[in-house]
Amino acid sequence: MNYLLDTHILIWTFFEPAKLSKRIQQILTDGNNDIFVSAVSFWEISIKTGTGKISLGDINPSKLPEICRKYGFKLIDITVEEGSSFHKLSANYHKDPFDRMLIWQAISGDYNLITDDSLIHNYISEGLRVSW
Repeated sequence: MNYLLDTHILIWTFFEPAKLSKRIQQILTDGNNDIFVSAVSFWEISIKTGTGKISLGDINPSKLPEICRKYGFKLIDITVEEGSSFHKLSANYHKDPFDRMLIWQAISGDYNLITDDSLIHNYISEGLRVSW
């Protein structure tokens, strides 16, 4: 199965793995699953690290893509198609633009989004598949 990590799940995976449920730990370590990380998450982490909202300890945010690749995660960009079709996400339960783009990527790319954000679960009505 194809899974897309929400940004906080990516951070927890590397910096606070105890916050991950047993089910998510199993998904992340199951070799039959493909785990994807979006450029959106790297952008969000970079911005929030720069403003002091989050800390990655001694890890520079620009090193995260390399770390993800070492874990076997696949990296995806925001495509022109996703950007131009974003207006199709009509529900507006969530105001965070990073989360909204991850939601749209998951829906349009047929990924199962791994998140602990209860607001995101509302997008199931839009076709989102969610794991937690």
